[in-house]
Amino acid sequence: MPLMINNIKAALSESEQSIVRKGLKLLCAQKASVKEAAVHKISLDARRRENIHYVCSVYAELDSEESEKKLCERNRNISFISPSRFSPVICGGKARSRPVIAGFGPAGMFCALALAEQGYKPIVLERGQQIQKRTESVRSFWNGGTLSENSNVQFGEGGAGTFSDGKLTTRINDPLCSYVLERFVQFGAPKEIRTKAKPHIGTDNLRNIVKAVRERITELGGEVRFDTLLTDIALENGRVSSVSTTSGSIECSALVLALGHSARDTFEMLASRGIFLEPKAFSVGARIEHLQSDVDKSLYGEHAGDPLLPKGEYQLSWRENGRGVYTFCMCPGGSVVAAASEHGGIVTNGMSEFARDGRNANAALVVGVTPVDFGSKPLDGVAFARNIEQNAFKLTGSYKAAGTTVKGFLSGKPDLDTDILPTYSLGLCECDYTRIFPKFVTDMMALGLERFSKKMACFGLQSAVLSAPETRTSSPVRMTRTENLTAVGTQNLYPCGEGAGYAGGIMSAAVDGLKTALKLMQTTPPV
Repeated sequence: MPLMINNIKAALSESEQSIVRKGLKLLCAQKASVKEAAVHKISLDARRRENIHYVCSVYAELDSEESEKKLCERNRNISFISPSRFSPVICGGKARSRPVIAGFGPAGMFCALALAEQGYKPIVLERGQQIQKRTESVRSFWNGGTLSENSNVQFGEGGAGTFSDGKLTTRINDPLCSYVLERFVQFGAPKEIRTKAKPHIGTDNLRNIVKAVRERITELGGEVRFDTLLTDIALENGRVSSVSTTSGSIECSALVLALGHSARDTFEMLASRGIFLEPKAFSVGARIEHLQSDVDKSLYGEHAGDPLLPKGEYQLSWRENGRGVYTFCMCPGGSVVAAASEHGGIVTNGMSEFARDGRNANAALVVGVTPVDFGSKPLDGVAFARNIEQNAFKLTGSYKAAGTTVKGFLSGKPDLDTDILPTYSLGLCECDYTRIFPKFVTDMMALGLERFSKKMACFGLQSAVLSAPETRTSSPVRMTRTENLTAVGTQNLYPCGEGAGYAGGIMSAAVDGLKTALKLMQTTPPV
């Protein structure tokens, strides 16, 4: 069983070989007994600016399990780790039809990949375009062209995460996380994502990776059908027998719903078919932009600009009277992008390339909302978010973002008088946020700015730029499922990923896609 040696301090310039040597010294094992050793995780500790350093963990495997047990008993900084294993149990027999997966974001991709590698030959329905054409559609919209409602930042090959920072951080603690990282590297991700405490791929790398995953699926007999929207399902005795699409109907042995958080029309169709949906808490707010140099100064002080230090990033939160305000999806050296998927509504999001070398940094500054705020019907959260997006569109009269400096926001007199050049390509229009959001949202955003400025000086800068609205932080709907991961009252309908309300980000969505594939394989035979 592999060991983890934790809390190894290292200088910013220290090599991985030196870190491994430090770890083995702490292990106090004979050199001959060590079969394998490598750096497992590296995280930056910048809490004390006079002593910025890395804190690392080293993976080691000895030739004696008895020796490993004794070492764990003697030292609290040494522990066993669970190896990443993906061990499918395949149902016997042969199916008359193939499984269908709706959506080719992280959940759909990893579900389809797992099924394809076990002989299931899945059919993937993706309403958007393949990555090259999708990128062209998105770029056209960002340059003032027409919005495609089916191929945009939200929909298309790779899902919404393809136009993001490509973060692979997650709060879930699951051995499959390591498996996902290994597969990402296999398909072209930088090897460093396996050791960084806060790994990211970057939107530029993600585009190549999702194409490589798709090619592997098709090599194994699977299909990815682009420009193909799921429009209806046929249920017989609690089982999905076939699906209707914009390209015709398809019989299926099982249906996986890996829809993503913005598939509002599909949520409506499922509700009309009696699939049990619940409203779910999510968050709304705006993107805040600072100069990356100001973020670095806030975090590193006089050490800002040291080439050994990574681009500064943060995660801040405050809770008061039962409601939270927090930063989300922080993009160092990134840009704010137009992320609408419906005509007549504005949506903002953040994106970084792997190098994170842009002049500005941005993050969502968002406030939690719950069914208490917007209603208890399944699609009330969808209506709440859509109303905010349409309010902004009415104010700007276009897909320009609703903008203001922090000074203008706090004073109630919106302005864009700042030395920060906003990165939102379609431009900003000065807007009063009280005409877009409910008062409790703007009040909590203001409180967040005040509280966060005590932790990071850049949040006290009046010149920081806000671009709104940010409404697609997570799904406003949960497709409640059983312990078998099937939708309530069904036997072969599997909701998974962000759109189903069971993931939040690339990593957790990919893991949920794998878990869904494992459950499906237990009860559904391959073709």
